[in-house]
Amino acid sequence: MSQIHLRAEPGDVAEYVLLPGDPGRARRIAETYLEDARLYTEHRQLLGFTGTYQGVRVSVQTTGMGCPSAAIVAEELARLGARTLIRVGTLGGATPRVQPADLVVATAAVPNDGTTRQMLGGAPYAPAASFEVVEAAVASARELGVPHHAGLIMTEDAFYASTPEHARLWASRGVLGFEMEASAVFLVAAQHGLRAGCLTACSNDIGDPQLVPDEVLAQGVDRMVRVALDAVVRLAGAEAH
Repeated sequence: MSQIHLRAEPGDVAEYVLLPGDPGRARRIAETYLEDARLYTEHRQLLGFTGTYQGVRVSVQTTGMGCPSAAIVAEELARLGARTLIRVGTLGGATPRVQPADLVVATAAVPNDGTTRQMLGGAPYAPAASFEVVEAAVASARELGVPHHAGLIMTEDAFYASTPEHARLWASRGVLGFEMEASAVFLVAAQHGLRAGCLTACSNDIGDPQLVPDEVLAQGVDRMVRVALDAVVRLAGAEAH
């Protein structure tokens, strides 16, 4: 049956799905990188496209901003047959060593959000990326020569609540940066036995109110998407053997 929010049917969605928050980014990814991309949903501006990349069937599905929306989308994608979910977005750097437009491959997400708290009934939990996805993404970044970091991120609800002091405190605990969807994607994927990952390009340092210049961030996003798609090809190749 058609899903409530995505309005998609089984067969519309590929087993591998990239998850940008921004519908504009979803369209750009589909039109720039995928062959024969087809729009399968635009309900609520949650644009979803399916095409192929180097012979592998891939979907790109908008999540919107924040964990509530991302959790809904991930849940419905699971019901539609997706098997690997990879968030592709941006994050605010927690430490100056994460340079503007650098790629951050998340190994896990500190769940500083309300959605996973409600889903877990307040139980302690560590939302983590799937090892195979992290491994494939890091291997792809190395092969493509993309500057990258792999490690812990934090998922938060309140974009404007972050302060430099908050960022440096969590940086001292190993957090590389802050974003708004990964913990929910990781948890929903775990509940359904799916693989999940999160790749982000650094849009700014939390200690600096200025975002990275558009052209610099666009280059970082391009590198991130290429790494994510190359990782999908690696994962598909491994499964074929």
